[in-house]
Amino acid sequence: MRLFYNRSVAIVLFAALAAVLIARGIVPAMSKIDSDFPGYFTAAKIVADGGPVERLYDDVWFQQQMRHYKFNSEAVGKFSPFPPPTAFLLLPLTRMEPLNALRVVTVVSALCLAGSIVLMAGILSLTLVESAVFILLSGYAVINTFRFGQPYIAVSLSCIAGYYAYLKNRPVLAGMCFGLFLPFKYFPAVILIYFAFRKDWKVVLGGGLVVSLITLVSIGVLGWKIHEIFLSSVLGNHLVGVLSEQDPYTASFQSFDTLFRRLFVYDAALNPRPWLAFPPLQMIGVLVVKALIMFSALATLVKLARNGAAAAAPSIGILGILILLEAPATATYHFVLLWLPAGLLVHHLFCEHDRASGYFILGTYALIGFLPYGHTQRFEGRGGLTVLAYPRLFVLLTMFIASVYFIWNRGGPAGKASTMGLSPCIQGSTQDDAG
Repeated sequence: MRLFYNRSVAIVLFAALAAVLIARGIVPAMSKIDSDFPGYFTAAKIVADGGPVERLYDDVWFQQQMRHYKFNSEAVGKFSPFPPPTAFLLLPLTRMEPLNALRVVTVVSALCLAGSIVLMAGILSLTLVESAVFILLSGYAVINTFRFGQPYIAVSLSCIAGYYAYLKNRPVLAGMCFGLFLPFKYFPAVILIYFAFRKDWKVVLGGGLVVSLITLVSIGVLGWKIHEIFLSSVLGNHLVGVLSEQDPYTASFQSFDTLFRRLFVYDAALNPRPWLAFPPLQMIGVLVVKALIMFSALATLVKLARNGAAAAAPSIGILGILILLEAPATATYHFVLLWLPAGLLVHHLFCEHDRASGYFILGTYALIGFLPYGHTQRFEGRGGLTVLAYPRLFVLLTMFIASVYFIWNRGGPAGKASTMGLSPCIQGSTQDDAG
């Protein structure tokens, strides 16, 4: 597909987006340590030094260890709610000073970014410049991933590489790529579940082997106690958006869990001005909205499955948006995980000769990347106006609704061809047919 008919426009846009990324993401990461990175690095240092890893979820003790490992007194971090294997992520860098370790992470993330651009160009039939523009349109997502020392670019690359391997008829390798970061971050699980429902067992086998290996190593090195604490005390709270040492009402999470909590649950200190102080509505609202979204997604997946060929691309697109909508808490950097899902949806719509719909999805994706979040924070905690403090959540919901609508209402020769098991796109149809 072609995103730009004028190559000069693509080059100028790439230069502008790259300059913003370098100035606001890469340069700060090479210069100073911001939030998030200290938590990853401290956990790895504790493991490397043979410390009491069963105390990783003790936030007060963990803060003390951060001071011990030369983070300044203003640095705030914790290990919760990360799964125990997360403590291994920076283990090879623990002999370095923290800032030098962050610089290495920044270089690795830059290489992963380049790899993502190359693979997405192949998957979506884009030029390298167009692929770079598409990825950099994620805006604050990629900027803050660099700035905060987060591993999400590597996670996104592993998903992209998995799908690329799937297209190349390497299902076991694809599954291994999908499973590589699953013990650390949950997002790839939905892709493996999708392939399990498709009965692509080689993909599932590859993912299961890698996940099992990492989990067994984690238990063997860290011990069972910390895994028991995670399963009994940490995971459940994370799934409902209640995170230790963080405001459960904050709009920063941009989730339905915190939105309905802010609207309907009174708290004298944290939420003195709900729209309506009636806590049962919080639970009902979250359950109803998430159930409707889930039902819409499942119905769309069933429709796509019945179409036969080339169903994987739009299905993974829908699932990628779904998991971020259903998540109890998201941050800007989580949205680098939209690279593959959004790209596949746009590509699918372009292949259906529905460029207007494809550009609409691309527009919502870019809007999420560059929303002026600082200007919406003032509405948080102001009764019914609180909904205005959740722009990312509602733009993501718009992307999801539009994607579902476009898939259900596509028409014309391309849409009819797809329902007969044909596809106007060559890319991606080989593996789907081999199934």
